Amino acid sequence: MASSTLFQSSPFSLNTNTKPYSLPISTKPIHFTVKSQSQSQPQPLTQNNTPTPSPSPSSKLRRPADENIRDEARRKNVSQHLFSAKYVPFNADPSSTESYSLDEIVYRSQSGDLLDVQHDLTALKKFDGAYWRNLFDSRVGKTTWPYGSGVWSKKEWVLPEIDDDDIVSAFEGNSNLFWAERFGKQFLGMNELWVKHCGISHTGSFKDLGMTVLVSQVNRLRKMNRPVVGVGCASTGDTSAALSAYCASAGIPSIVFLPANRISIAQLVQPIANGAFVLSIDTDFDGCMQLIREVTAELPIYLANSLNSLRLEGQKTAAIEILQQFDWQVPDWVIVPGGNLGNIYAFYKGFQMCKELGLVDRIPRLVCAQAANANPLYLYFKSGWKEFKPVRAQTTFASAIQIGDPVSIDRAVHALRSCNGIVEEATEEELMDAMAQADSTGMFTCPHTGVALTALFKLRNSGVIKPTDRTVVVSTAHGLKFTQSKIEYHSKGIKDLACQFANPPMQVKADFGSVMDVLSKYLQSKAPRYH
Repeated sequence: MASSTLFQSSPFSLNTNTKPYSLPISTKPIHFTVKSQSQSQPQPLTQNNTPTPSPSPSSKLRRPADENIRDEARRKNVSQHLFSAKYVPFNADPSSTESYSLDEIVYRSQSGDLLDVQHDLTALKKFDGAYWRNLFDSRVGKTTWPYGSGVWSKKEWVLPEIDDDDIVSAFEGNSNLFWAERFGKQFLGMNELWVKHCGISHTGSFKDLGMTVLVSQVNRLRKMNRPVVGVGCASTGDTSAALSAYCASAGIPSIVFLPANRISIAQLVQPIANGAFVLSIDTDFDGCMQLIREVTAELPIYLANSLNSLRLEGQKTAAIEILQQFDWQVPDWVIVPGGNLGNIYAFYKGFQMCKELGLVDRIPRLVCAQAANANPLYLYFKSGWKEFKPVRAQTTFASAIQIGDPVSIDRAVHALRSCNGIVEEATEEELMDAMAQADSTGMFTCPHTGVALTALFKLRNSGVIKPTDRTVVVSTAHGLKFTQSKIEYHSKGIKDLACQFANPPMQVKADFGSVMDVLSKYLQSKAPRYH
């Protein structure tokens, strides 16, 4: 892709064969507020499942000056681990008795199938939906360890048996649910379009939600003297950034397999800065994935890819958060970009748990959006789910979903078929145009969000999604990770793309008259016209 003289990009490069990219800047996490409930706040549980008395607001004292929030949690820890979870074969026959402790290092069932984390729903159902809604709401926006995290505020549904002291968290989650008012009205004729900005997170993508869970469990295993020296992953960028950051926080070695020359410098520099051991391998993501699976079978390296079902437990909390932010009202549609396909299942699992445990009475319809250059799920869907065939993924601006042989294909199909879901695709021109249109209304989205928005355009145009349907588009990464693609688009420097919404800077002479002429023409074009 050609670079442009209209923009000055960073000269920093770690590989002479790659073009320079702009580096990301830090972003302040945006926290949401939840409408207060008329009921009293839930109280902590004791071993006999009865609430313990909570102190009155006037009796709450600030912790001692020499005590941090983790120390405070350690001192107050009286949890009895009333709930439990275990690994079971994914979608197994009800008669199956195969299961594994979460403290075992296992990634597949005896037959080689995927595993799933199964919670003790009987124990969870001892408390009604109102209890869980109030409990989760009571933890939002707090700094109490570890419940200030959007993931760990749902700890009982995530890793119920882990000690608070073993948790590795950056208070991830609680991301903004943005009302895309202008974009919805102007381009889609919708009043209820929302964008879940999962990229407003610690490392700039939704992968933080799952990685806090996985690295916390690894931290627990290492304290138990299990044979885990480090944690490894194959990555198209965002997974490696999340893994390296959380491992660095816990002092755990991280190993990253990256496809050479296939990710942005903004993504590559994150694991390097966090001290990961980075291997740049001359293959694509699917090749890296095959290698990391072989390596982790031989070395004491814990596998961190979504083949490991622990990450999905964290990622499912984004679905619960969406319900929370709507005051426990269920949206009609949720659109999720899909590559390795763990996330679409995670959203389904989060919604389904809320329904099964009585927090809501239904779940939304899900849409999985794929890039046309890496669309095996879309082709499977269009065939009527008759035969799945991996594809050779072609280059796409949505690099994090450039995956032709997704690990979680079975999970994704189960999720979509269970909720009458849909799969759509986006060409390179469609996804880049959609990203530019969204940016023009005040967002700053990644190409993967462009894929999801393209799916929305197509479903609105076909009448499947109605103007009044409450619809949530999941934005999986921060746009600042993909500034080079935006530079190329607005420079009209992308081969075979018209870049019809490009907004290049105007070159003007350094004199008053020239500036006035240009501004006058611009203001006339923008002035309101009255009829």
